[in-house]
Amino acid sequence: MYIDRELLRSIHEYLLPNKVLIIYGPRRAGKTTLIGKYLESVSEPYLLLTGDDIFVRESFAVHSIEKLKDAIGTVGLLVIDEAQKIRDIGMALKLIVDHMPGIKVMATGSSSFELARSTGEPLTGRKHTVRLFPLSQMEIMVTENPPQTEANLEKRLIYGGYPEAVVGEDNRMRERYLKELVSSYLYKDILELDGVRHSDKIARMLRLLAFQIGRDVSFTEIGTTLGMSKNTAERYLDLLEKAFVIFRLSGFSRNSRKEIVKNGRYFFWDNGVRNALINNYNPIALRDDIGSLWENYIISERIKKQEYRGIISNNYFWRTYAKEEIDFVEEREGRLFGYEIKWSADRTKPPKGWNEMYPDAVYECVTRGNYRSFIA
Repeated sequence: MYIDRELLRSIHEYLLPNKVLIIYGPRRAGKTTLIGKYLESVSEPYLLLTGDDIFVRESFAVHSIEKLKDAIGTVGLLVIDEAQKIRDIGMALKLIVDHMPGIKVMATGSSSFELARSTGEPLTGRKHTVRLFPLSQMEIMVTENPPQTEANLEKRLIYGGYPEAVVGEDNRMRERYLKELVSSYLYKDILELDGVRHSDKIARMLRLLAFQIGRDVSFTEIGTTLGMSKNTAERYLDLLEKAFVIFRLSGFSRNSRKEIVKNGRYFFWDNGVRNALINNYNPIALRDDIGSLWENYIISERIKKQEYRGIISNNYFWRTYAKEEIDFVEEREGRLFGYEIKWSADRTKPPKGWNEMYPDAVYECVTRGNYRSFIA
């Protein structure tokens, strides 16, 4: 079963003559499938290449416009999958869009740090960047009616949104897939970097984070626990962000005497990956971490919605020295929006300090009764 990707609707808007559209995303999230679906609708001549091909890597490593023209021919659209594997791909793409009038270029990469490093400076002013995540609930819901969405909620919380986990025939198959994903693909981009040798410590770091969802994370504490320096811990966390495994929220503050902003909080882009790391696929009724699962799910799905719908927002959490807090804060359209995320159906009142410091801010409790409109 194929589920239409939200990004598919937007590619034609971003793919412009003499510009490069770069699509980042984690491995196995569906970038190659997305390209294939888009090309089915293309009527103009195109060339599809992959950075996995050694001959492609050799052709694009030679920064000669004449040789690049020979390799590309007269097509109007050039698509390069796994472009981060081509050395200095940014310079090659710059030559192409600067010297081949009218050509459109799309490049995908499974990790943002390699492709960003290669394309950053050469393609300044010549590129548009988008991200493709594991399937979002707003994409999955198109294939479901409301009762089905409700019935499948537990599955989303436990097994996440990677395409093969979503369309898998049964839970045992989903568990095998997630185990393979975590063991074979999750750290692959990071471990290919020079100076990163400790896959065991990366795995331990992720397991620590899996048990700290919704809690402040200290670089010093993580480093001490894993036997590494604070700076190394911070570097590894940054790489895990760039590999689309986790993301970070900072604390919001306009009053540093009352609000805590020193440490950030980390969340996983996919609940299934989080559960695979701790090897826990138990049903919700048997878990004591449903609050963490729900918070991770709602926040990650909300950010996917922001990305796909073009909602420009700065995202934070909020916490004070008086131990008041709000799980998720959006700063957008010149206003503040605070969201408390509760698995239980009980709605809560905003913290007293929040009302006092930000009387014009919006406050809402996101529960099972109203979450669908928040994330889809």
